[in-house]
Amino acid sequence: MWWCKAAGVLLQPCCVRTRAHGDRQRICRFLSSSSRPPWRLMFFGSDQFAVESLKLLTSDRNSNERMVENLEVVTLSNDVPVRRFAQQNQLPLHSWPPDDVDGRFDVGVVVSFGALLPERLINKFPHGILNVHPSLLPRWRGPAPVFHTILHGDTMTGVTIIQIRPHRFDVGPILNQELHQVSRNCTADELGSVLATKGAHLLIDTLRTLSERTANKREQGQIGATFAPKINTSMSWIVWEEQTCDQIDRLYRAIGSRIPLRTTWMGRTIKLLDFVGKCHISLSDQRRKVIPGSVSLQKESNTLAVCCKDGWVGFRTIVLNKRLTAVDFYNGYLHQTLQRNTPGQTAEGLFVSRKEGTEVHQMRDIGTTCID
Repeated sequence: MWWCKAAGVLLQPCCVRTRAHGDRQRICRFLSSSSRPPWRLMFFGSDQFAVESLKLLTSDRNSNERMVENLEVVTLSNDVPVRRFAQQNQLPLHSWPPDDVDGRFDVGVVVSFGALLPERLINKFPHGILNVHPSLLPRWRGPAPVFHTILHGDTMTGVTIIQIRPHRFDVGPILNQELHQVSRNCTADELGSVLATKGAHLLIDTLRTLSERTANKREQGQIGATFAPKINTSMSWIVWEEQTCDQIDRLYRAIGSRIPLRTTWMGRTIKLLDFVGKCHISLSDQRRKVIPGSVSLQKESNTLAVCCKDGWVGFRTIVLNKRLTAVDFYNGYLHQTLQRNTPGQTAEGLFVSRKEGTEVHQMRDIGTTCID
């Protein structure tokens, strides 16, 4: 497909079939596409992060200097936040893959959509398809950049607007980028909310000067490129012997709101909730041998402290068949073991790392590896 620019518009050749006197005739016509806002826009999105951009695009249609003339929405399924928002705001909806696209849109926008767009679809948009990505590309390409930003302790992140390319995610040229300093003790949910808002405004700014930004786009380099794979339950196993207090803290802030941190006790899975951070422990029994996985109850704060590689971390809630406070878990399961008059540590008084927990570190290695 080719495009011809004339008199401030892009002209798309489009062939239409009609019937005349029983014969099928092909009539070629040009469908014009504006080279400046307001744009006819198709939006591809799924989750709450994407809703923030769609919300701002929707409200922009009624602004004095609007960037959007027409707005239609594509979702992968019927039960996602983007589709619900579109229905509530009477936006035209398309199922995936969309049809009836030719000549009807100037530009596409993809935000947290979850599927690669084929080249034949990308080529239907004269000004390409933009993507709002919550990282400073090329760092953290992939589906879970916010989680990996927290997990790896990044102090600086941001949002990037790129033009998408077929076949691979997050590799297109950069049109716009804005930095954001990650606040101390920020969770992935909190960071995602901030970046969703920041990304929505950066998208509007990009649409305002799209032709200029497209002309001055810059290719992503390979230096510093990292991959952010999806989070999964295998990441939640704590390896007490290997992970520091800071690493466990970052793991909890990255995935704890969606996937509880886990360990094992007497061969049974324990879920650890309500993380309180690093604890300062002074054991009354000096004969007790402390090793990673050792536990101690802090009665004054109702906290169960667990020894890790370089100190102690605390949790206030334990799930073992049912939800228990730290005191209930200690009194019901650990008290007799820890009161034994022996200098050694028995298995009954330990949280034990599962072998699968090493996958957390494999994920970390993946995240810090450059991508070819």
